[in-house]
Amino acid sequence: MLVSRGSECDLEEMGVEVIGGRRVPCELSLAQHGGEYDFVIHSRAKEPPVPENIPINSRFKCVQEAEETLLIDIATNTGCKIQVQGDWTAERLFEIPDEEQCLRFLAEVLRIQEAQPKASLSDVVDHASWHQVKGLSGSAEPPSAGVLGFEDNFSTMSLEKRRNLQNQQMSARREPPPPPLPPNRPALREKEGVSRDSPKGAGAMRMLFTSSTNAQSGQREGHIKHILTKREKEYVNIQNFRFFVGTWNVNGQSPDSDLEPWLSCDPEPPDIYCIGFQELDLSTEAFFYFESTKEQEWLTAVERALHPKANQDVAVSRLLQVQVVRLVGMMLLIIARKDHVSYIQDVMAETVGTGIMGKMGNKGGVAVRFVFHNTSFCVVNSHLAAHVEDFERRNQDYKDICARMSFLCPDQSRSLTIMKHEVVIWLGDLNYRLCLPDASEVKTLISRSELQKLLAFDQLNIQRTQKTAFADFTEGEIRFIPTYKFDSKTDRWDSSGKCRVPAWCDRILWRGGSVSQLQYRSHMELKTSDHKPVSSLFLIGVKVVDEKKYRKLFEDIVRTMDRMENDFLPSLELSRREFSFEKVKFRQLQKEKFQITNNGQVSCHFSFIPKLNDSQYCKPWLRAEPCEGYLEPNETMDISLDVYVSKDSVTLLNSGEDKIEDILVLHLDRGKDYFLTISGSYLPSCFGTSLEALCRMRRPIREVPVTKLIDLGKSLLDLVPQDSEDSSERPLHVPKEIWILVDHLFKNACRQLPSAGSNHSVAEALLIFLEALPEPVICYELYQRCLECSHDSRLCRQVICQLPRSHRNVFRYLMGFLRELLKYSESNNVSVNMLATLFASLLLRPPPNVASKQTLQDRKRAISFLLGFLLGMEDY
Repeated sequence: MLVSRGSECDLEEMGVEVIGGRRVPCELSLAQHGGEYDFVIHSRAKEPPVPENIPINSRFKCVQEAEETLLIDIATNTGCKIQVQGDWTAERLFEIPDEEQCLRFLAEVLRIQEAQPKASLSDVVDHASWHQVKGLSGSAEPPSAGVLGFEDNFSTMSLEKRRNLQNQQMSARREPPPPPLPPNRPALREKEGVSRDSPKGAGAMRMLFTSSTNAQSGQREGHIKHILTKREKEYVNIQNFRFFVGTWNVNGQSPDSDLEPWLSCDPEPPDIYCIGFQELDLSTEAFFYFESTKEQEWLTAVERALHPKANQDVAVSRLLQVQVVRLVGMMLLIIARKDHVSYIQDVMAETVGTGIMGKMGNKGGVAVRFVFHNTSFCVVNSHLAAHVEDFERRNQDYKDICARMSFLCPDQSRSLTIMKHEVVIWLGDLNYRLCLPDASEVKTLISRSELQKLLAFDQLNIQRTQKTAFADFTEGEIRFIPTYKFDSKTDRWDSSGKCRVPAWCDRILWRGGSVSQLQYRSHMELKTSDHKPVSSLFLIGVKVVDEKKYRKLFEDIVRTMDRMENDFLPSLELSRREFSFEKVKFRQLQKEKFQITNNGQVSCHFSFIPKLNDSQYCKPWLRAEPCEGYLEPNETMDISLDVYVSKDSVTLLNSGEDKIEDILVLHLDRGKDYFLTISGSYLPSCFGTSLEALCRMRRPIREVPVTKLIDLGKSLLDLVPQDSEDSSERPLHVPKEIWILVDHLFKNACRQLPSAGSNHSVAEALLIFLEALPEPVICYELYQRCLECSHDSRLCRQVICQLPRSHRNVFRYLMGFLRELLKYSESNNVSVNMLATLFASLLLRPPPNVASKQTLQDRKRAISFLLGFLLGMEDY
């Protein structure tokens, strides 16, 4: 609307500003001050709104974003997006709901800019970034009648025709971007970055609709990368590289001998070392505080023992550390030749603990992923559960590592699991044993070199055959004797009272193509530990980019895309649009699949996008896999919709404030939006329900009406029963669910640490229950006070007395049980430090807004706080 204020004329439009996926209401206006104009933004993010003025001069830019984002299922006026940039102002994105008014607004901005004084030379240079380019005919034609460079009757065209016309013009004007850098060549990005002067054009329309906004350019480049990936065989050559992979369980010992017999046993040095240790440090500091003095000892020993030929030509072949990652006693080290390092990109490391009660880091895995030239690698070092009979627990550890180990991409748009890499190398003390109880019989067969008879009883081979673990992995032929267990510092088999059966605990497996194993061996010369180190030498075919072929293919793709985009719009066909998930349960995955088919004549890019006022494309319990991708004409892709209720989403579902209901928007670049309806039912659970609500429930939660659950969720924390209250209505002292779990463990697991079977499941359920509480046992508001008074037992008791009644009762109940558990520490091997470390992370959790800022000192103080109660502080 046009608003007149005295001698000034101000143009105002209501819209929203898009900031990091959020949409903030705002008012855009053009204000005149004397002979100059400002672009004014009144943001509603602050009350009262604070105006921001951007001078409209030669450096001011206001363009409409590509119309390809505006097509939806229903042909209607959906508004448009504009991008604004000016002096000292970064690029900002706004949406105006009425397209007609938006176009008038842009025309007025253009009129004001054209009336500005002629720009200086520096302004002209900067103005080239507007990308004024030739029109459809290739010549610079003057604008036709009409303020936007269209025919005068443009306003009478249908909205669909206008969109098609704008799409065609924008596609024709698009200048091909320089080819994306061949993967892993950062140096070339500086040397060969193409800087092209955009051809000049004269039309007003060409100034308003720049050839490529950031969003449009990103979509186009992503599409080009997708096609390049699909056709990579046309521009890559397979080149073989030598990978040395080693694993050793060092039993908490310090290096006492040279490691060259292990790390330099081949005539020629490898291109890349992947070295894994287990039980690097068995100290309390490593276990509880993740500090280790032995890490540096072993790193130094490794550095000294690397292949001597690798250091002969310092300029080319010297070895450099790429990445090191450690979790308690598991450490993984990646080292590469200096001349290879520049081709190693996207390096990330992650850890997963699967130890005591499924949480602690004494068992689990550490991993490093990277891209070498054009091939993705993931190297995993793991230490799985011990004991002959616990092969199922080892299988579960493997599955947990695969499920929980993920690498978040730098742009945080997606995560990569272990199996989403082209080559995976898995090494470590996998702890699979022999299904033979007689150690003397096994030793006899070893002395006769009848290893194949023994390998028929190897648990790992059996589990792989049964496809319960490592089903997709390959292992080379084992021709060396078992590597466990020896008396330390000797080559003598275990002579202790336990007289353990020898076993091939230490293994190296792989999956992926173009992998050839040259060597698989143990190293008996090293006697530091009760294990012997194992190594494997691989020759791995890596995809190396031929830059000339790459550039030629890139240019061909750009030319083809330009031609196709001028003539066709993309289209999809969905096999279904409605999905129902019934009886969803906490931490139980449900999947529904559907297919999308590209029934158009051009390749297309699809993605799930957030709805209006949402920052994510779906609710936290829902996920689409894949959530974005590319399709060639007539290509079909399966998409899985996964519903998984975790501790982060369970509370609202339990209370009835959220439901298994959502609408997904499947967006097609330059095409329509497709809407998917998600419905279903959720079965409430005690997991994720507050202690107060559970204490008020005498019946199972699924028998409680939803309205009652909502009321309980909103009730006060400390609800003290009155004397006149009926006993059946009085809240329980502790939730019955906690009592059932603790009572089972008290009766069945005090004398033995729950490591497998039903006791382990009950113990893990207790930990999950505590972790999922919306408000931890020690309330968030008291977290900082607990840390501050951790040194003073009297102050600690005072803090506990301030807890709400149900929280206070649960804390006392759990402390009483844990102290009872410690009475049998000699038989169950539970230590007070172990329990304090484990339960500090559950009972004394930092508030969500400071969790990422928790320091090592904070963790130590939290553990110290619990230690006081575990060591006998009973009068609280």
